[in-house]
Amino acid sequence: MMNINDLILMVLGMALVTYLPRLLPFLFLQRLFIPPRLRRFFSFIPYAMLGALIVPGVFTSTGDLSSAIVGFLVAVLLVWLKLHVVFVITGAIFAVYLFQLFF
Repeated sequence: MMNINDLILMVLGMALVTYLPRLLPFLFLQRLFIPPRLRRFFSFIPYAMLGALIVPGVFTSTGDLSSAIVGFLVAVLLVWLKLHVVFVITGAIFAVYLFQLFF
């Protein structure tokens, strides 16, 4: 069994290891000039990472690839129509439900 001192040291170590990679670039790269074109490229990275995390789950969540594709296409259409994210999620869920109900 772990004593309290070891537990506190472990939590502090994990916090440090988590925080340092976020802090160091901010400290050392804040004076670095980044060209506007590269800055624009970096602005798309969060969206790409979000897509990389979400899309695989979309196609494996229902257990049926065809209903997952229907839900994905409905979500893409609703995003293209610039609807609020709540309507996009609800619409995709409802489309998958209807597809699985009738097919």
